[in-house]
Amino acid sequence: MRESLKAGVSFGLTSGIITTLGLMVGLHSGTHSRIAVLSGILTIAIADAFSDALGIHISKESESRHTVREIWLSTLFTFLSKFVFASSFIVPILVFRLSTAVVVAVVWGLSLLGGYSFLLARAEKVRAWPVIAEHVGIAVAVILLTHGLGSLLPRIL
Repeated sequence: MRESLKAGVSFGLTSGIITTLGLMVGLHSGTHSRIAVLSGILTIAIADAFSDALGIHISKESESRHTVREIWLSTLFTFLSKFVFASSFIVPILVFRLSTAVVVAVVWGLSLLGGYSFLLARAEKVRAWPVIAEHVGIAVAVILLTHGLGSLLPRIL
């Protein structure tokens, strides 16, 4: 169960944070619409959580080295963690003005990702900063790219 939990939470947390932040930032910069951003978060929390869970399920099945129980636990933990972490970004949208909420969400997401990366590095007994920099750096790249794309599309369409 420990491996299934670790695999599901690692994937769900990372995907939930990066996908949701990318979508939020892109939708905000392209539409400046609270309802569009909120709808996007809910879509990620439901549809993408199911999609990622099925992806993990099929991936684990294809390895032919896991029990049925391990496969289903990884599937469940992936869905739950993706759903919970993606849904957590709803709170800032409901509490703050949209532009402030997006900044709060980015700080929240990068903090979660950095904290988890730190714990992962410690568990693997490697230096934490390179692991944190790699994971947070990828998230920042996604945020910058989706912001740029969201800003660009309204100007060319």
